[in-house]
Amino acid sequence: MPRIALVTCQEVLASGYDRDLPVLADAVRQAGAGAEVSVECWDDAGVEWGGFDLVLIRSTWDYSWRAAEFLAWADRCGTATTLANPPEVVRWNADKRYLGDLAAAGVPVVDTAYLAPGDPADLPGDREYVVKPTSGAGARYAARYTPEDHDTAVRHLERMHAEGLTAIVQPYVRSIDTAGERALVFFGGRLLHAIRKGAVLEPGTAFDDKKVPHPDLRTWQPSEAELAVAERALAAVPGAPELLYARVDLVDGDDGAPRVMELELVEPNLFLFLHEDSVPVVAQAVVSAAAR
Repeated sequence: MPRIALVTCQEVLASGYDRDLPVLADAVRQAGAGAEVSVECWDDAGVEWGGFDLVLIRSTWDYSWRAAEFLAWADRCGTATTLANPPEVVRWNADKRYLGDLAAAGVPVVDTAYLAPGDPADLPGDREYVVKPTSGAGARYAARYTPEDHDTAVRHLERMHAEGLTAIVQPYVRSIDTAGERALVFFGGRLLHAIRKGAVLEPGTAFDDKKVPHPDLRTWQPSEAELAVAERALAAVPGAPELLYARVDLVDGDDGAPRVMELELVEPNLFLFLHEDSVPVVAQAVVSAAAR
């Protein structure tokens, strides 16, 4: 009888914000014919992670605020048992400088520059752009600027640098306002389903304002071009590890071709509530991974 932990964080557990979590826990119990499934918080010092056959990261959505602590936990957990995804994948993917690795591997990504603490504020003067941290989730510390907003953007950088954060600077992808952003979800190495969401960053919204991370959600049927780019991104993950789950977020470039905005391998929202037929598929894959 496999023992499986679905991992979240204190804030999400208290708020019930992860609406997929209880549904998935029940589905895994049913698929496992008596599998022991518990929901645990990653920073609970009382949990014996080695007592589980599989520890599945789900909604640890506070990890970017506590990245060093979270990554240390992932290393410890991965040593004690099977962690999905593996600790080396979590560590690589927790810092958005992985976009540079994908670009070097020939994967089409959104143009990205990095400004570390101590770097000059080299910001675009000819186009709208986005500033956000390399370690972030849910549009945390992200904002959209025009060249006229230079002084505000500099203050944004100064705040992040004071906290030791490296910034990403990307052109604002105009197609998001009309075509949205698409997220292709993979489980067990295969495409599970896809969703489309609207623009997250509204003009004039301050970087430290709370944002709706997934507005205007709807189901989506990915094109062949979108699927091909997503598969190229997954194939470029260093070491070609076995990934139990993955989400590839895509936008359209100025040429209309899909580009990777983010590759989510740590704790992506899977949007099972939009694709109820996917729940038993995911549950069976989780049970099979625990049995291995």
